[in-house]
Amino acid sequence: MSLWTNSISVPELNGLLKNTINERLGIEILELGPDYVRASMPVDARTRQPAGLLHGGASAVLAETLGSVAAHMCLDPATHHCVGVEVSASHVRTAREGRVIGTVRPVHVGKRNQVWEIRINNEQEQLVAIAKLTTTTLPNRD
Repeated sequence: MSLWTNSISVPELNGLLKNTINERLGIEILELGPDYVRASMPVDARTRQPAGLLHGGASAVLAETLGSVAAHMCLDPATHHCVGVEVSASHVRTAREGRVIGTVRPVHVGKRNQVWEIRINNEQEQLVAIAKLTTTTLPNRD
């Protein structure tokens, strides 16, 4: 059974990332599962800090992107939308090259608030960062 009330394909989701910070950072949605979304981001000149390590802010962008995509997939976009109200990330391992893979899963999906956990791993499946995104659900304005 799927958590998602809003059906959208991986290619459609990637289309929504065009002309945004996500496209600039090379973020790509890879997979939709019944209760998770997975995306990747390169560790390269776009996402590294001056010391050559993955920038924590880039990890936070990946986390917020994944949480926001998941939150919106739990809504009827004709009547409601979500906005992020808090994002936090703990960085536990460095990354210097390759790609990182983020996976978002729900902690709480309510009518007004949603809380999402995002785990970001390197290509060796080692944890690089863990993040939490809280969103609030708002009615669309006419």
